[in-house]
Amino acid sequence: MNYSKKCWLATLVFGVLILPFLFYAYLCLLRPARTDLKTILFPGIAYQREARSTPRPYMLHIVTIDLNAPGIGVLVTPDNRGIRARTTSEFVKEFKLQVAINANYFFPFREEHPWDFYPHSGDKVNVLGQAISQGMVYSPPKSGWPVLCFDRNNRAQIMESDRCPDGTLQAVAGIDMLVSEGKAVKSDASDAKKPYARVAVACAKQKLWLIAVDGKQPHYSEGVTLDELSEIIVNLGADAALNLDGGGSTTMVVRDRSGIRVLNSPIHTKLPMRERPVANHLGFYVGKNPLLNKI
Repeated sequence: MNYSKKCWLATLVFGVLILPFLFYAYLCLLRPARTDLKTILFPGIAYQREARSTPRPYMLHIVTIDLNAPGIGVLVTPDNRGIRARTTSEFVKEFKLQVAINANYFFPFREEHPWDFYPHSGDKVNVLGQAISQGMVYSPPKSGWPVLCFDRNNRAQIMESDRCPDGTLQAVAGIDMLVSEGKAVKSDASDAKKPYARVAVACAKQKLWLIAVDGKQPHYSEGVTLDELSEIIVNLGADAALNLDGGGSTTMVVRDRSGIRVLNSPIHTKLPMRERPVANHLGFYVGKNPLLNKI
């Protein structure tokens, strides 16, 4: 083999080896900046981002919703002849929502590498804990799993019981109470003391908070423990809070005039800014109920 062919082959091998690192670096550049931000997304819906450094680097994302604001409505992913996995962005797009976050834990789930995972979008999945959409219960209560319930008057309540009262219009379930009666709740969960990507929902009267903390991303956002998350929520002034599915499922999305945007930095199959298809979501719209267009 002559010298020029050897150089060409070495260049090719080097390019193949370095390409995955360049791709990963590109994805990292797409993440939200580690800067603080406060903005009004829509009338009655505000967003804030905080880049915190202690006790470790983490990115905190909070959407605050005034449920009394005119035109604001709630939608949990409906059961259309069986739950099919969607990313949160796909949910927002399909139902023309303004804001959404992932919700219940689900199964089956598998994550081996970027090409080997389950579910993909469109795959059948099962929801864990109670789930209600448009008044229809499509996932039964799971013992000990608390619920967030919305009635027909947009009143939200987080209940330590595993089921919502009769007349509930929309509902999702989580695995832990984080705040009860305005006080932090200590968790006995196996991952409670491990910094992790987290999702929570909190309420006080007619104010609702959607909270996402990015994790699994060293030096950018390494997550929080459940106790730390509880304290964050207590400081917001919430009366009650519920821990939803976190980890690689953690995704917060908005749709505005500039299109559909992921507000946080999800990490699915270890790739930043890659959304995980999940079983269901908690979404909000401003104006007409988007399901009316599907009837």
